[in-house]
Amino acid sequence: MVMDNFNLMKAVSRHSPSKIVLVVLDGLGGLPDPATGKTELETARTPNLDRLAAYGICGLIDIVGPGITPGSAPGHLALFGYDPVGCIIGRGILEAVGIDFDLKPGDIAARGNFCTTDKDGLVTDRRAGRISNEQCAELCRLLDGQVIDNVKLLVCPVREHRFAVVFRGDSLSPDASDSDPQQTGVAPKEVTALNSQADNMAATANKFIAMAKDILAEHHPANMVLLRGFSQAPQLPTMGEVYKLKPAAIASYPMYRGLAKLVGMDVLKTGASIEEELATLKASYANHDFFFLHIKGTDSAGEDGNFQRKVLTIEQADRALPQIQGLEPDVIVITGDHSTPALLKGHSWHPVPVLLYSKWCRSDPVRQFSESACISGGLGHIPAKQIMPLAMANALKLTKFGA
Repeated sequence: MVMDNFNLMKAVSRHSPSKIVLVVLDGLGGLPDPATGKTELETARTPNLDRLAAYGICGLIDIVGPGITPGSAPGHLALFGYDPVGCIIGRGILEAVGIDFDLKPGDIAARGNFCTTDKDGLVTDRRAGRISNEQCAELCRLLDGQVIDNVKLLVCPVREHRFAVVFRGDSLSPDASDSDPQQTGVAPKEVTALNSQADNMAATANKFIAMAKDILAEHHPANMVLLRGFSQAPQLPTMGEVYKLKPAAIASYPMYRGLAKLVGMDVLKTGASIEEELATLKASYANHDFFFLHIKGTDSAGEDGNFQRKVLTIEQADRALPQIQGLEPDVIVITGDHSTPALLKGHSWHPVPVLLYSKWCRSDPVRQFSESACISGGLGHIPAKQIMPLAMANALKLTKFGA
């Protein structure tokens, strides 16, 4: 009998009182500033991370595979131990679940961006200047509740320029392409059916986009919408089933809360700041044995091309580290779900540094938590999905395999 990784983990995982804290600095990896030759992480003053690296073991991880730029969903799934290629979750479902939308069987969800287009219809800003949450909610009210070809459209604000749109009707398929071109200077794409079953979905989506263009014409900078990630709710084995954990997520951004919910985590109510997330961790520490703590600011700064703001966010996370250590978790893992170099203003394929600390790990020569230092770390250069088994082993939550 051939045993896949999940069945292997089910076979060897066990309940124990030990605790694991996984800290994900979203988009952590970077590229060197040409003026200094240092990445954001190498530029930041991180005495606490460096100290933990000296006692732990470090390395680099590929999220999907060498040269492949990952999205946020596959990035986090890999860190949770899921195969990021075999477990595909559309962005639309993540957004909808993350805002606790009451999905019905057959619903198709898409992630939306309010964006800015010029007089020629070309995208000049995919995020509409990151409009306020209040403006996003107001614009969603203008679009919500429309009915197109017997399909009802439910439009809900997420945060800043982001919204979720749920298509509710008969004979809908998620197999439709994105309208978001993922770049500026070009026109939004037409949504196309990826198979004949999605013809109705594509036609309805294009009519919605045309309608939104008319309604938003006078609402610059948010005068157009981009859609991506048409999807339905997946069926995934939960982290409780696979790892016998009682996991919890501490994340303020809806997409990551949605993803955590889909893999069976208890999603804890928390504020948006690192300080508020730490307070949530402390308040709930006795009730769970695995914590996913998400820090979004590193990624946002990278996407905005703001090198210095990303440096400052990393330094803020470093200052918070002693509070996490003060809880005395058995295992601490610190990494990112992908690289977001400020120089590229977006996700990239570059490997991400990872740090694992426990009483049982073999320390290596790494004395600084950075891309260049982690190249020589004892973990080597490994797939991200191997982090979870390593964390479980260092928490003494795995039994021996085989005779």
